[in-house]
Amino acid sequence: MSITEPVPGRPTIVLVHGAFAESSSWDGVIRLLQQVGYPVIAVANPLRGVSKDAGYLRSVLADVTGDIVLVGHSYGGTVITNAATGVDNVTALVYIGGFAPDAGESAAQLAGKYEGGTLGETLAAVPLGDDDVDLYIQQAKYHAQFAADSSPDVAAVMAVTQRPIVEAALNEPSGAPAWKSLPSWFLFGSEDKNIPAESHRYMAERAGSHHTVELEGGSHTVGIPEAAAVVDLIREAVEASTTAD
Repeated sequence: MSITEPVPGRPTIVLVHGAFAESSSWDGVIRLLQQVGYPVIAVANPLRGVSKDAGYLRSVLADVTGDIVLVGHSYGGTVITNAATGVDNVTALVYIGGFAPDAGESAAQLAGKYEGGTLGETLAAVPLGDDDVDLYIQQAKYHAQFAADSSPDVAAVMAVTQRPIVEAALNEPSGAPAWKSLPSWFLFGSEDKNIPAESHRYMAERAGSHHTVELEGGSHTVGIPEAAAVVDLIREAVEASTTAD
């Protein structure tokens, strides 16, 4: 039995969170998509490595009937970039504050390509006993670093529920990018402290973004307070890339 039932006239929207977040970070987007009749899956991204995470997402996609629009936040952008390659029913990629690496590039490289990122100085590391570490953002620094345009109360809960990422995942080279063969859309905040805005602009232009939205004052998680803008962009991608809507 499939995860979700297909809806005639609607593609399935698959949402992929990144590091230091979890699936509930899409709650506002999910509610708005459901209100207009889209089937939605918010994938629990393992955050264990690019090839592993992309393989997991590809397994989820194999269970979906009909068109798929993939939406990735932060490191989730790297995952959709890799997972969608060669998957015939993925029709569009939407990057929300997300990485869109080329082959051989890592998230860490792209985050450091331009000045303005301050993530490194906010991290705490938990040794895993296998020469790798799990990375968290220190709770006291989470609001300012990750979610400055959300309320302190919302950010405080996000800080507690954040999912860690293994450090190696941020340095693992990406494979062949799906954005070279699929249309893409980009949305990001001008005050993103994890991925500088200039890096977002660079990736969007390189990918040939059909529409790039830069939200003034937006943080790395701009899609939480600006869920309606995210849904507007997803629906634009649906209308431009599929025959299902």
